[in-house]
Amino acid sequence: MDAFTAGLLQRIKTTESDLTKARETGDDFLADVEQSELEDLHRIAAEHGVHIGATSV
Repeated sequence: MDAFTAGLLQRIKTTESDLTKARETGDDFLADVEQSELEDLHRIAAEHGVHIGATSV
């Protein structure tokens, strides 16, 4: 796995975790921000042929 793919997958994992925490604490604004970030990361992954698997929230 190259550095780009590893970095992208790590960012997705971190963002998913942050999204879960925002939802659990009831921070709707932060949840929206994290959801948007996650969607952007998934788009970037798709554009570069990076398979994400079943890690999404």
